[in-house]
Amino acid sequence: MDITVNGHNIYVVLLVTFLTSIIITPIIRKVAIHINAIDMPNERKIHKKPIARLGGLAIFLSFMLGYMLYARESTMMLSVLIGSFLIVLCGIIDDINPVKAKYKFLVQVIAAATVCIYGNLMLNEITIFGLNLYFSAPWSQIITILFIVAVMNVINLIDGLDGLASGISSIYFITIAIIAFILNQRGGLDVILSLIMAGATLGFLVHNFPPASIFLGDTGSYFLGFIISVIGLLGYKATTLTSIVVPISILAIPIFDTASAIIRRLLKHQNPFTNPDKEHLHHQFLKMKFSQKNTILIIYFITILFSAVSVFFAIGDQKQAIIIYVILMIFLLLIVMKTDILFKHKSTIIKEELEQKELVKKQHEIMNEKSKNRKKKKNKK
Repeated sequence: MDITVNGHNIYVVLLVTFLTSIIITPIIRKVAIHINAIDMPNERKIHKKPIARLGGLAIFLSFMLGYMLYARESTMMLSVLIGSFLIVLCGIIDDINPVKAKYKFLVQVIAAATVCIYGNLMLNEITIFGLNLYFSAPWSQIITILFIVAVMNVINLIDGLDGLASGISSIYFITIAIIAFILNQRGGLDVILSLIMAGATLGFLVHNFPPASIFLGDTGSYFLGFIISVIGLLGYKATTLTSIVVPISILAIPIFDTASAIIRRLLKHQNPFTNPDKEHLHHQFLKMKFSQKNTILIIYFITILFSAVSVFFAIGDQKQAIIIYVILMIFLLLIVMKTDILFKHKSTIIKEELEQKELVKKQHEIMNEKSKNRKKKKNKK
């Protein structure tokens, strides 16, 4: 079996980017600490001690090395590099000193437009379960830009636990590469980018898996989302992916979590994009007393199952794909029914009220104790 892409052995591509990422990440961590790109703990976050951000820069640098060694020059690749540079630059600034959401959104749109217009990467048609939808300009450009920006933010929102976003992204890149090899579609830019990014992200995951020594930061989550969306579009245009359903299915968990967050916040009459909370999917597993590591592994396993759906769908075995897909949809429905991912159940409200009463009771006890101590001091005088 031929295991080369662009004349390069896939194991060499994976190994070089993997080792580069492993070696660079600790250096980036020291740089992040030096420039104060630190994620401080608070009541909403899960980590208990300050952790360096900027981990996405290690992935980006490994990606750049992989590009220089193994990818071919093209206008499309140049547009990806320009877009990536804009996203990473904005992410670095944001990891050091938070940038307003509207400015980050503007950079994301510019990066997406660069790939769409300069790179000429557009969704002119979408095939979903046999239904063909065709788009002409300017709708094709608008839909493409919205797709890229949406995926960037989906990956950013899922990045709430050590190793979660980087692990899901690794599964995505590996799945796309597997589909390409099964279908013998190895000549596209999407395939070499998937291999380069798989190695770079897995190398970073060594340092990011719980307990993490460094976080992706916005540098990493937005960059991963950008490359994931570009690979999905490239694969669809190059017929590596027979339907846009394939990349969307692999990203089912981040999409489900983002959709749940938007609905949950709208039900609370909150802005769905500027009101972070502790009700994401990983928070629900943590509430069930799973450890961080077990929570990560559970979500990895579900993502791998969705990836299996994508593989079966891509190779034309839709019967197997539909069976697994239905099982997974039932599982997600159970999560909605049994957890607080959309809204708080009555049992949760009662529990929180009891905890609040207990907290008030303890505060009163502390105040009474302090009052008694003051009286004792006065009596002594």
